[in-house]
Amino acid sequence: MTKSALVVGAGFGGIATALRLRALGLDVHVVERQESIGGRAQAFEVDGYRHDAGPTVITAPFLFDELFELFGERREDHIEFRELTPWYRFIFPDGDHFDYGGTLEKTLAEIRRIEPKDQAGYESLVQHSKAMFDIGFSQLAHQPFHEIKTMAKQIPHLARLRSDRSVWDMVCKHLSHDKLRQAFSIQPLLVGGSPFDTTSIYGLIHYLERAFGIFFAMGGTGALVEQLKQLMLRQGITFRTGTTVSEILTSQNKVFGVKLESGEVVTADCVVFNGDPMYLYRELLPENKIPFTTRLKRDYSKLSMGLYVLFFGANKQYRDVAHHTIWMGQRYKDLLDDIFHRQVLADDFSLYLHRPTATDSSFAPTGHDSFYVLAPVPHQGGCIDWAVEEPKLRYRIIEALDQTILPDLKAHIQAPFSMTPDHFAEDYLSYQGAGFSIAPLFTQSAWFRFHNKAEGFANLYLTGAGTHPGAGMPGVISSAKVVEQLVKETMAKRAFV
Repeated sequence: MTKSALVVGAGFGGIATALRLRALGLDVHVVERQESIGGRAQAFEVDGYRHDAGPTVITAPFLFDELFELFGERREDHIEFRELTPWYRFIFPDGDHFDYGGTLEKTLAEIRRIEPKDQAGYESLVQHSKAMFDIGFSQLAHQPFHEIKTMAKQIPHLARLRSDRSVWDMVCKHLSHDKLRQAFSIQPLLVGGSPFDTTSIYGLIHYLERAFGIFFAMGGTGALVEQLKQLMLRQGITFRTGTTVSEILTSQNKVFGVKLESGEVVTADCVVFNGDPMYLYRELLPENKIPFTTRLKRDYSKLSMGLYVLFFGANKQYRDVAHHTIWMGQRYKDLLDDIFHRQVLADDFSLYLHRPTATDSSFAPTGHDSFYVLAPVPHQGGCIDWAVEEPKLRYRIIEALDQTILPDLKAHIQAPFSMTPDHFAEDYLSYQGAGFSIAPLFTQSAWFRFHNKAEGFANLYLTGAGTHPGAGMPGVISSAKVVEQLVKETMAKRAFV
């Protein structure tokens, strides 16, 4: 008899898990509370302007290739990944810029322009990041960490690489110029952490970018989701969207399905939860069956920051603006402390500006541009009244862009709308509206993170940003590979319900 799997949540982690479990021969059904799949990779279209709601940076493209290869297909036959040059453009408060990406020679030339002495430091940073990558990604990213002995085996490697240090400390060891230190320490913000707190193991992201490049899916991340959906349909995976799970049903130490908000019960031999573990262990499982150690993680874990995202179009083109721009504010550490520690909404900000029309003109009407701008902000624990503060923050951001990299934006902006941490809490059931679930601290990584095999339950599995190996598209898709391994082991033991 064919075994069944129910995937709750159809973000990238859920999509990848559904495909991998289907390739194992399981009947797979997906339940998603949004009207369409994709999770945070939703796509919007307003007044002719198209926007990717969330992730826009594709690294480790081979992880997507693998999903098609499971079924004898080629990703490139369905969607194009176009490499970007530069990967990112950093704009500093004094008007100087730093183009990062492309060939090593181009990057070194940019570094020499800012600080010649840091060329050698950058080359040593790349080598250190590679050592991190060889352990943290190649060996550990797809390794289950639900058993303490697995963690114990890795402690010597993590100690040798000084994983107890922060990303900022690691970068400062190799680079001297403050602009370069800032540029090469922002990677933790891509996965929800402050560079001053995040374990240096996340410095592997730098080598990941250097080794594989940074790409954009033509048509946007929404187009990539659509092609993955079509792959799922071709393989017989079934969907139910616009449906919210209200309870995961348990019997002793096993789960046997879910209860929907409608009252309907959907059964399965195993359940995969692709969502925020903080929500899972607060709202969907019986309190008396959650192990003590898991309740400690749930009650005391530190969260990632929140996100403010402003989407808009412009009835002109800003041809000199790169696809990905990091607009650095006057403050760096103090601003991050405001966000992560003091949890206050500062008057200033740093910004990530996404201009997809730099690569794909289909995102806007002819002669127009499409944008979103993202600002890290405190999560809901900061008690910010976004109904009051959102219009003020929107005005400050538009004013700042108008005066700098998007001149006359106020005269040309069209169809603006935004997302705040309140939207993340409501739309994605993210605890406290955190943008990336729990923060990527050393004490919240690997075994210390929420396990891919749920604590206390034999056939409940977790994928997504809050579980191992962490946030970001490579992280959540890798979490699906971990679950695949765990389910294969269960199938080999014939240990399903």
